[in-house]
Amino acid sequence: MSERVTVTKGGKLGFGFADGTDRTDEYEKRFLVFGNDSAYRHLTDVEVLILKSNLNTADSWDNILVQDPFDPLLISATSFYGKVRIAGLENVTLKFHDFEMRSGITHSLIISSDIGKNCCIHYVRYMSHYIVHDECILHSIDEMQCTNHSKFGNGIVKTFESEDVRVSLAIMNENEGRAIAPFEDLIPADAMLWAYDRTDDDFVRSLRRLTDSSYSREGLWYGEVGQGSVIKGCGIIKDVKFGPATYAKGCNKLKNLTVKSRYEEPVQLGEGIELVNGIVGPGCRVFYGCKGVRFVMCEGSSLKYGARLINSVLGDNSTISCCEVLSNLVFPFHEQHHNNSFLISSLVMGQSNMAAGANIGSNHNSRSADGEMRAGRGFWPALSSTIKFDSCFASFVIITKGNYNYELNITLPFSLLSDNTKKHCREIMPAYWWMYNMYALERNCAKFAKRDKRKVALQHIETDYLAPDTAEEIIRAIGLLEGYIAESEKKGEEEVLVFDLEHSKTPVRILKPHEALSAYKTMLKYYALKTLVEYCSSEGVSVSSFCGRNYSVCRDWVNLGGQLVPGAKVESLKARIKRGEFAHWNDVHAVYDEYYSEYPREKASHALFVLKEVLGAGDITAEKWAACVEDLKEIRSFIDAEVYKTRAKDYSNPFRQITYSSLAERDAVLGKIEENAFVSSSKAETERLLSLSAQVKF
Repeated sequence: MSERVTVTKGGKLGFGFADGTDRTDEYEKRFLVFGNDSAYRHLTDVEVLILKSNLNTADSWDNILVQDPFDPLLISATSFYGKVRIAGLENVTLKFHDFEMRSGITHSLIISSDIGKNCCIHYVRYMSHYIVHDECILHSIDEMQCTNHSKFGNGIVKTFESEDVRVSLAIMNENEGRAIAPFEDLIPADAMLWAYDRTDDDFVRSLRRLTDSSYSREGLWYGEVGQGSVIKGCGIIKDVKFGPATYAKGCNKLKNLTVKSRYEEPVQLGEGIELVNGIVGPGCRVFYGCKGVRFVMCEGSSLKYGARLINSVLGDNSTISCCEVLSNLVFPFHEQHHNNSFLISSLVMGQSNMAAGANIGSNHNSRSADGEMRAGRGFWPALSSTIKFDSCFASFVIITKGNYNYELNITLPFSLLSDNTKKHCREIMPAYWWMYNMYALERNCAKFAKRDKRKVALQHIETDYLAPDTAEEIIRAIGLLEGYIAESEKKGEEEVLVFDLEHSKTPVRILKPHEALSAYKTMLKYYALKTLVEYCSSEGVSVSSFCGRNYSVCRDWVNLGGQLVPGAKVESLKARIKRGEFAHWNDVHAVYDEYYSEYPREKASHALFVLKEVLGAGDITAEKWAACVEDLKEIRSFIDAEVYKTRAKDYSNPFRQITYSSLAERDAVLGKIEENAFVSSSKAETERLLSLSAQVKF
């Protein structure tokens, strides 16, 4: 039955906040923030007369408490109900950008709230149970209230509530089989830990208990507006906790949110947006008609131009513009733009790019919407590409325009997948990025590190395209390619045709398999040598000394939200969570930090193993290392040449000249290729790496 308006004769507005809860002291939270009533005083008779003469009203002036200095002339045409405390009010001016206002409270209705020093509160038509910190500007807000069951986007259940009110996020699968409970400290690693393996019910229950214990399950938490925040021209604000320096303007509806703004990384919420049941991380931007329902936006991410984020976790430093994203777990550095692309029921492991018209998720191969897609780092579906579920993609797979009507399991990393409509088959060129798109490969690696604007990196992100996870994928791909080639030669076939990459009766053609094998092996050698040189240099140890330490080598790596962690450590962490060793999610994050501190050495140990595999050598001798240093120089020179050549294609293509009257005009617009910033930085990287290799002793 629908809710109805109830009528209570003689009811006292602003009281009874604790009704229906298991708590009796509704002021405890307010006292924690601004001190108890002993820090305040009652109004004087003169102050009450001034307030009344300025058309202010109160159910009882005894319930209005203030701190000095207090100027009652700055309050007009405002009604007060319940206990309202004002922590000082002077005649000052607050200015934010070009928006400038005098301090005071005018044309507003304030119910049971605390107001910090020298705030501007004007035309706030209804404000109930909020704590407004010092020097905030609130202007033209229709409704701003907090309920006694507020959770601020956290997926917890109050002690007086039933389990069915818990908010969850149906990430990776629309049928909620991988649902997680959001919380304000959640990072992609937490979501991955919770959603990925659902075979252990005890572990899932342990995570829910950990979430409940991490955040207060008692009622009576008031909404907050952090110091120096500006909120203006907004419609409905309900159960929202704003961090310091939040800037919200023209928002339609904000409900059940934590906005983790801070002075170092302020959050901006803009015109026409509607956000419900979510967490907005530090430094986030949401504006121009965006919608968010049941979501977590991690640090430094953005929603723009009508984007829809639903039942999803969006990793750090990601941007979604115009698109729909539904039931996803997206790792850091994801880019998705243009109005007609969307992403549904997927695990996308970051450093990814969704092109216009990329249709991921509409074509389920099931009788219900329970299909999934998983993509490793560097996933890049091109314009108007359509993928059928269920499908999996190795790291750095780029997909050309096409309608892929069958499920795919692309296990070859750094590949180009294309739909050959003339031959009615799919084609894969392994190691395509390395052979033909080096500029983009190297530039992506550099730009991710450069674009990381986070002040506090809670999620540790591996941005190098060659790392233990992709190296292991390459090793497996080499084995697959060698098997494919041998099978084709055995059958006497001129082409390499395989049937295990697509769920159809049509084989997939492998393009340039021998060239790809050679490229893969070069990539492994480069990864191993680069990693060892950098590690030995940073630690000040010789190569032979490191080789003699006999560290254990991890071959099973988990991409835990962008951080690479040995699989055994993930299992150890899960066991500790089940045993109840952690009181708060921040304790789990401390374990991630511990793992990250050990990562450079583990990565170097893995690199040494890979180098031995590539060389086919049990031990690395001085002679072999000297040869390896020469190989590193050669590979880095190849990379430089390929970076230049890949970029030069844009200058040598005659059709890139047709909009310019001369080459001089082209260079004035595009810049000369020799002056290209990334071409120059690539050469600088070569000099850095070769300098390190010369300094590291065997």
